[in-house]
Amino acid sequence: MGKEDATPAPGPGPGPGPAGFKLVGFANFARVNPKSDRFRVKRFHHVEFWCTDATNAARRFSWGLGMPIVAKSDLSTGNLSHASYLLRSGDLHFLFTAPYSPSIAAAHNFSHTATASVPTFDFSACRAFAATHGLAVRSIAVEVEDAGLAFSTSVAHGAKPSSPPIILDGRAVIAEIQLYGDVVLRYVSYKTHYPNPNRDPDPNSWFLPGFERMDETSSYPLDFGIRRLDHAVGNVPVLAPAVEYVKGFTGFHEFAEFTAEDVGTSESGLNSVVLASNDEMVLLPLNEPVFGTKRKSQIQTYLEHNEGAGVQHLALVSEDIFRTLREMRRRSGVGGFEFMPPPPPTYYRSLRNRAGDVLTEEQMTECEELGILVDRDDQGTLLQIFTKPVGDRPTIFIEIIQRVGCMVKDEEHGQEYQKGGCGGFGKGNFSELFKSIEEFEKTLEAAATRTAHC
Repeated sequence: MGKEDATPAPGPGPGPGPAGFKLVGFANFARVNPKSDRFRVKRFHHVEFWCTDATNAARRFSWGLGMPIVAKSDLSTGNLSHASYLLRSGDLHFLFTAPYSPSIAAAHNFSHTATASVPTFDFSACRAFAATHGLAVRSIAVEVEDAGLAFSTSVAHGAKPSSPPIILDGRAVIAEIQLYGDVVLRYVSYKTHYPNPNRDPDPNSWFLPGFERMDETSSYPLDFGIRRLDHAVGNVPVLAPAVEYVKGFTGFHEFAEFTAEDVGTSESGLNSVVLASNDEMVLLPLNEPVFGTKRKSQIQTYLEHNEGAGVQHLALVSEDIFRTLREMRRRSGVGGFEFMPPPPPTYYRSLRNRAGDVLTEEQMTECEELGILVDRDDQGTLLQIFTKPVGDRPTIFIEIIQRVGCMVKDEEHGQEYQKGGCGGFGKGNFSELFKSIEEFEKTLEAAATRTAHC
């Protein structure tokens, strides 16, 4: 399992990196979209978690997020290599994969990956991944026009290959590139028509060959209004080389950046860069810790517990964040997800001055009741809230967001759509989030201190 050098970055502020890379901070950053993608990127396709128990992980996320389990590949479908369960809500797809014993396949005279529906699956790597990182994201998958071309182009521009292109049943192609730590960027493309799950119920067609439709009685008939993945955030030990690496092989451009001075507190902080595809709908933010602050950066805490770089959080777009949060909070204590503590009442007393022209009185009251944070940029408004870590370790968590504004017309198709990243990434809320995380970490530290004195 590849580990990145965890040498601390010098000092808390921005600094130069390779090839002249240097953070300039939010105030000095000029947003420009050069349309520089090296291959055509269409959208986020799915996110795959590697774990030790796919059944229970999938059911927990299904119940907590309102995402029905719609497809499976396991012993019942002839897969002797791994159990995989697919959750879907709108265009958001989560895949949970866990290994079977390799002796099961060997007993049937198969190699331990021969029956795998995800052909890049590796038993030893999956088991080591779960032991190293706990419940964590293994793959961020994007749909591209040509996965083979995306792979070869990426490698030609410095990407580290993880898996060469593999054709699945003559219909789909997948390939993988190392992204950061043990996370891979998975390219998916289709050789036939554009697959649409709303028109074709067979996941063997619209997702990946080898997956079968899940019996509706085996899943929860839920829908909380979550519709797609907005961005997937990675934590890395040192930002500059990671940014240059991903920019280099994808051609993605810098969409936004923040320094500790922009988003930190008096106790801790981070530096961050958001990379974006041409249409700015595939967003890959990257964070690094800063040092020399009163408390250890939350990013450093993540890196220590995750044993290296990895996906810090997934931001999920809701079409109605109030409805989504009401449903999620009902399940917080019964198998769902818990949320970070809300900001103090003073935060909401100033909300009318910041968002009274966008939100109704009722909506602002609901924001306070549900603990929703509100921020805006020069283009739109962002509503957001964060869960506590979703597993045993203080690592990966979920963000629920709704973006308001930035509607533009697609002249070619005559439809309106929302620009990517509308309303920003909650710069004005970072300090509130950090304070919540700091308080959460203090409870863990207090417990550790009690244990040390026993």
